[in-house]
Amino acid sequence: MSSNIRLGTTRLDNRKFDQLRDVKITPGFTQHAEGSALIEMGQTRVICTASVEPTVPKWLQGGGKGWVTAEYGMLPRSTHTRITREKANNSGRSQEISRLIARSLRAAIDLKALGERSITVDCDVLQADGGTRTAAITGGFVALTLAIAKLKTAGLVPASTQPILHYVAAISVGLKDGQPLLDLNYDEDSSIGTDMNVVMTADGKFVELQGTAETVAFSRNELNDVLNVASSGCRALFEAQANILKDYAPLKLGF
Repeated sequence: MSSNIRLGTTRLDNRKFDQLRDVKITPGFTQHAEGSALIEMGQTRVICTASVEPTVPKWLQGGGKGWVTAEYGMLPRSTHTRITREKANNSGRSQEISRLIARSLRAAIDLKALGERSITVDCDVLQADGGTRTAAITGGFVALTLAIAKLKTAGLVPASTQPILHYVAAISVGLKDGQPLLDLNYDEDSSIGTDMNVVMTADGKFVELQGTAETVAFSRNELNDVLNVASSGCRALFEAQANILKDYAPLKLGF
């Protein structure tokens, strides 16, 4: 890592600059969905459910490929004050995050091996303290993999195939006075000068980078520092996912 990083830096919650909040993933959190998981990152809590349907969108029919999509929403009291309950396709922010989650999860899947069926991953924020979209991606991958494992057990996906190409996880990271900070909570996210959401596969590749300088532009070296810290955070998340999924899809770290 670059010399810009100050290893002794601590934060309001006493974490080091490159330290995740406490991460807990509870698989099988709901009874009816083919796959589900509750992910907790600090005080952020997101429930992810994966639902399987035996059809694909019309533009995919007959092509021999499946589809993975996602929907994201926040419950009314998931934040400090009540937010209006969202109706389907009502919030531009939720639509944008839904598309991000879906793109990220599709990067993990061999859609042809999935067969002509669709999986919708619903990500509902129970409590928000920063990093809800990245937590939704990390937890959504667990729910998706569990749903595919159930399809294989039922013989709907051949046991000889493995639709899971890569593990996928995501993390937020910020830049404050040249110092990268991993896994931002709400207070950090609302006051930091630069924040970024990083989505990665377990072979060390980037699926998506969403970064904005709110106050001061950042340099290429600072960007490299941010990505290095984000990579270390995603690596830890891959290992947390693998503790649940190793019997269904072995983790192959490539970095």
